[in-house]
Amino acid sequence: MVGAWALFGLRVRRGYSRAVALRFTVAEAGMLIGTLPWVWMILTPIDGERTLLLVPLRDLVETLSDTPWRAIVQVVPNMIVFAPLGFFLPLRFPWFAGVWRMVAVGAALSAALEAAQYVLDLGRFSSVDDVLMNAAGAGIGALIAKLYLSSSRRRFGRDPRPGQRWIPAKSTPE
Repeated sequence: MVGAWALFGLRVRRGYSRAVALRFTVAEAGMLIGTLPWVWMILTPIDGERTLLLVPLRDLVETLSDTPWRAIVQVVPNMIVFAPLGFFLPLRFPWFAGVWRMVAVGAALSAALEAAQYVLDLGRFSSVDDVLMNAAGAGIGALIAKLYLSSSRRRFGRDPRPGQRWIPAKSTPE
């Protein structure tokens, strides 16, 4: 928290408006706080045998056909892992705006994590279905960010995306 306030102060000092500095800082803190604990959990070793599941949707269908509680416990966390990243990354870096772009980013990061689980022999399942669900979560986060930005545009009558209208106060106008 102290680091976020320090970053906010540095941005204001460098000439960014308070609104831009706050938005950037909140987006970066949201990405870290919302995603890193899940990544830490994914990369924590457990007592188990490493397993590689490469057939798409087989594990997901098996999970959904099991008890409803097990399905919720398996599917919802996998969808939530990259949802904060999908929401906050486009708010901080406009290039990532777009649901399909964030689905691709979520899939790439998730595939890297699943590969790390297998290579590091953490005793976990490495599944293509986890990659699909993580990517879907990033896409859902991006969709929520898109809805947020469009509602902000209607409320404030301008485009609030960083990089378009929000420029440092010391730079030359467009």
